[in-house]
Amino acid sequence: MLKAIVIIPTYNEFKALPVTLDEVFQVISKIKTWHVEVLVVDDTSPDKTYELVRQLQKSQPKLHLLINPTKAGLGGAYLKGMAEAFNNLGADVVFEFDADLSHDPTKIPSMLAKIDEGYDLVLGSRYIPGGGIPENWGWHRIFLSVMGNLTVKIILTNFSISDWTGGFRAVTKKTYLAVVPFLQSDKFTGYTFQMGFLQTAVKLGLKISEVPFYFKDRTLGKSKIGPEYIKNALLFLIKYRLKEIMAMRLFKFAVVGGSTALLQLLTLALFRTILAPWSNQAWLGFITPFSVATFIAIEMAVITNFSLSNLWTFADRKLSWNQVPAKFLQFNLASAGSIVIQMLVAFFSERIIGLRPLFIIPIINKMIDSGTIFAIVGILIGMFWNFFAYTKIVWRQKA
Repeated sequence: MLKAIVIIPTYNEFKALPVTLDEVFQVISKIKTWHVEVLVVDDTSPDKTYELVRQLQKSQPKLHLLINPTKAGLGGAYLKGMAEAFNNLGADVVFEFDADLSHDPTKIPSMLAKIDEGYDLVLGSRYIPGGGIPENWGWHRIFLSVMGNLTVKIILTNFSISDWTGGFRAVTKKTYLAVVPFLQSDKFTGYTFQMGFLQTAVKLGLKISEVPFYFKDRTLGKSKIGPEYIKNALLFLIKYRLKEIMAMRLFKFAVVGGSTALLQLLTLALFRTILAPWSNQAWLGFITPFSVATFIAIEMAVITNFSLSNLWTFADRKLSWNQVPAKFLQFNLASAGSIVIQMLVAFFSERIIGLRPLFIIPIINKMIDSGTIFAIVGILIGMFWNFFAYTKIVWRQKA
């Protein structure tokens, strides 16, 4: 029979905990397909909640206690509780459960049933049919709850999860082993632990399901959520999302591409100025000063792009020094598609539309005219080709 441990973090929960434990044990005593026990993780509560648990242990053999010598916060308590449950108590699944009975223990069997179906992480959800929040909440609390959850979805750009901020969850050992190394490296603490844990699980492709439950307000004890919760959660989301975006190869490619595109435009403007005395000439019948300036600007951008791409965009596939000469040649050949695209755009645009002023102010026309617009269009089209060519050819991932 598989084993589940209900982890209940506590800090000054002397009044609320007995009622919570009584209801939890009533539910788990009726579960026949799983062996379920309870682990209280106490942060050395000043009201001596841990002493209460020790007394209750005398009559309840399925009750365990883990005391943190210093206050670890919600995230720290859950991480220590999970380590104890999985490593020392033989758990296959752990539950995250509030000490104030805000979570519904009668949903534990339904969540275990989802685990039996093969899910790695099961969320108790307030925002799916069958779930809900207290009807007697004031509009401001309802607004903060609903909008807070929506804000998480928007910032993380993930709407597949209905309840991102809930703390009632069933976590398999597989999920714990996969997710926790990332949490430790990022030092998730407090209530941000819930969002960080779930986001990491989503990124790792773990199988996630949701079970509806009705969230109840605490009737005993004091809420631990203060104004700092909203501030810390928002800061965490912004920092986490920025970190994710900055780690994305496409973001790095865009930064490098944008920088070299700016260099290309400045170089183009410089060489158009240098070649201005021959602006009305055409060599070999089709090579114009504009096309020469375009080619020089492109090749300077190619050299810069290659260097920055190797050092940053594809740092995980960085070329060794002996690879650079051959790969630079390959890079130029791969970039030839972009060069051809940009040269064709410049060639046909010059002949079909023509090089002409776009603004009334003369000084602006010297910097931005239709030729500049043609170059920008060519650059954008060429960038799409470049990303494909660099990823699949030059810095191709080894099998």
